[in-house]
Parts: sequence; C-alpha cells; structure tokens
Amino acid sequence: MGFHITDMQLNALFQTWQTNYHIYAPRNFSGGGRFSDTDCIRYGKIEHADEIVFDKKSDYSFKEVLTPVSQTLFFFTEGQTKEADFPQKGAVIFLRSCDLYALKRLDDMYLHNGPADYYYQHLRDNIKVVLMGCEHSFENCFCVSMGTNVSTKYDMSIDRQPDGTYLVDCKDEAWVKQLVQAGCEQQEVIPAHVTENQVTVQVPENLTAEVAKSTMWEEYNSRCINCGRCNFVCPTCTCFTMQDLFYSENGKVGERRRIWASCMVDGFTDVAGGGSYRKKNGERMRFKVLHKVLDYKQRNGYHMCVGCGRCDDICPEYISFSGCINKLQSAMTEVTEQ
Repeated sequence: MGFHITDMQLNALFQTWQTNYHIYAPRNFSGGGRFSDTDCIRYGKIEHADEIVFDKKSDYSFKEVLTPVSQTLFFFTEGQTKEADFPQKGAVIFLRSCDLYALKRLDDMYLHNGPADYYYQHLRDNIKVVLMGCEHSFENCFCVSMGTNVSTKYDMSIDRQPDGTYLVDCKDEAWVKQLVQAGCEQQEVIPAHVTENQVTVQVPENLTAEVAKSTMWEEYNSRCINCGRCNFVCPTCTCFTMQDLFYSENGKVGERRRIWASCMVDGFTDVAGGGSYRKKNGERMRFKVLHKVLDYKQRNGYHMCVGCGRCDDICPEYISFSGCINKLQSAMTEVTEQ
C-alpha cells in the first residue's frame, strides 16, 4: 500500500521500529574518508530520518551488518566453550536495488550452499528490508546491464521528495496499520528506479574458462597493488578466515573470531606445507572476475556481480571492473583463434 508521509510521521515509525530493531542506513561519517578532510558514507545505526544519505552512493556496502568485519563466534577456556551472544534486537536495513539483489547472493552462499551458516541465519531471520529508490544513476554504476535496477522483494520502499516528504510503498501489515492510524495520505507509489547507466557492460555469451589463458590478465600484474579494497566494498564478496585470540600465555583461554578475507591479498591461498597459489596479481584479478561473471552463474543461473560499481569507486589504481568485463569478448576471441 502506498503512502505520502511527512518527516515527522516517518520518525514516529522509526520510534516504533526501535522497540524491536536497530535501524541501519547509509549515513555520513565526517572525516572518515580515504583522503584528508573528506567524509565517508557507510552503513551505521540511525535514529532519525535526516541521518540517511539519499543523494549519494554509500562507499561501503550493507554486508557488514550481516557479516561483521570481525565476528566473535565463541569463547573458550580449559575444557569449556561459550557461544557469543547474538544481538538482542533485529535489524531494519535500508538498501538500494542492487544491494537487495546482493542480499539474495549472500543468502545463496550462506544458506543454500550446503548446510546453512548458523551465525548468518540467526541474523538473517531477524531483518526487515527497506528499498531506497534511485532517481538517477551514480558514478560507475552498471546495474541495468546486470539486471539489478528494479526490485520488488522488500518490506517497504522509500523515496525522498524535494520538499522533504517521502513516498513509501509498504508491504508489512503491522507497518501499514501504523501508517493508516497516523493518518498518512494514501496514494499509489512505484519505487523510483533507473533505466540506464552511463556505464554499460556486456558479458560474452560464449564466455568459458578458456579465457583464463588470455594475455589480458598480465596487465594487472603491474597495475594492481593487491590491497583488497575491491573485495571489502563489494556486497557479494563473502570470504572469511578464522582467528583465535588468546587471553593467557598457555593458549587455553580466549575467543575464536571469523574476519573478512580477500582473494586479492597476500596469504589468501597459503596452504599447509608452505604452498601458495595465484602469486601474481593478474592471476588474482582473473580469479575474482571469473568468479563474478562465470563460475557463480554456472552454478546458480545468474551473475554474482550486481553492478553497484563500488570496486571502481574505491580502487587506488583506478582499475575498472566494468572495463575488465568488457575486455572479455576480445579475450575470448584471442584464445579461440589460437
């Protein structure tokens, strides 16, 4: 059901949510940017509507709400373990369409890729999703090419209007009831979405693993500095590693954490016995790109990449992921004509 609501009415809805949920949305962190005296837009807890950044793309994705950068799984002592406490409240998360599709990718990997991940599922079962409409495309976005520019699987959508009011399409019955009781004006609402981007990509229809033999990957041996930023901002990168933190010298008291890992950084492929694979940065780039637009689709039927463009935004060497995808056609021609 669609509504036209005021800032005051939205904040009243927020107060109701905060009884059972934490609210997460893109917000501005002053001075938290990559360069001196710059800000950073990332996901954080909010209490009021005016904290939400609607007119800019977040530098980091929502995934750290569901998969924290560092997550304690359990504590251990000599002979005993204690599971870490889960958050006492659920979460309402404000997502753009591309990120809502990314949430489906996370679900596929954590819930439907063998046994469900216990820790992810507990958090996932207690979230509500609010879709943030996109009136225009942001820099480096290519969601239209990836088919992630329109979504209907949300609990509520929200579009901020120039006069400071909001248009919402609400599907949650309890929230609809509250909006009706608050006297919110009812009207038909279709969430805003983009129909074209400045950036377009074309994944080759004939793309196969043979493209790994192309010389195109050699370019990234020198350009890429294996910092891993592209992985950390990506809403569909899910790799993590395990870490034990010991409180005592005997190594028998401490906690076990899982922390984000990156296929682009040194040490990711280290194995027992001293072996290490994909040592060249070009090989790591190849692995990442083909996972996003080939391997994952072969298993699930659709691409892992959702076209948010954050990897292009944050790369210190200005490597374009979308540009790399667009090179794949000539790379396939190269390997098939050999």
